[in-house]
Amino acid sequence: MAASIRMKGARTGLQNAALGTGAVFSLAGILGFIPGVTSNHGSLRLAGHASEALLLGVFQVSVLHNAVHLLFGAAGILMSRSHPQARNFLIYGGVIYLVLWLYGLLVGDPIPANFIPANHADNWLHLVLGLAMIALAIMFARGPAPAADTSSTASSSAPGTRRR
Repeated sequence: MAASIRMKGARTGLQNAALGTGAVFSLAGILGFIPGVTSNHGSLRLAGHASEALLLGVFQVSVLHNAVHLLFGAAGILMSRSHPQARNFLIYGGVIYLVLWLYGLLVGDPIPANFIPANHADNWLHLVLGLAMIALAIMFARGPAPAADTSSTASSSAPGTRRR
């Protein structure tokens, strides 16, 4: 397993990406419970496709859907504490969202198996989120380059020459 190559206390770009992603998911989970931000708030259901509540008037949500966003956000925030965990959150979280995208396409809106309400806008958002999370993990996976050790270069001689 690769070790984190960062100075103690400094955060890598990957960790910041995981933290930001977690914060956005947490915010979405909170906003899903707020009337006005979520239209048709009175029709918010525990789970299932019957929930007619729409986050920002576009994305179908339920109590379960909002709770999943809150848990996913908490996972991102907690996993952003280390470089390897941040990478895992973004990669595996992205894969989960790609699976949710496929699930939403295959199951459809009005079918009872659609236990997490997802309309067409949700399905395409899941695709974008999945691809974006994986792209962030790939872009920031290496982290910052380690600082070069310059203390040994000052006393070394050129290759092929002898020291006197």
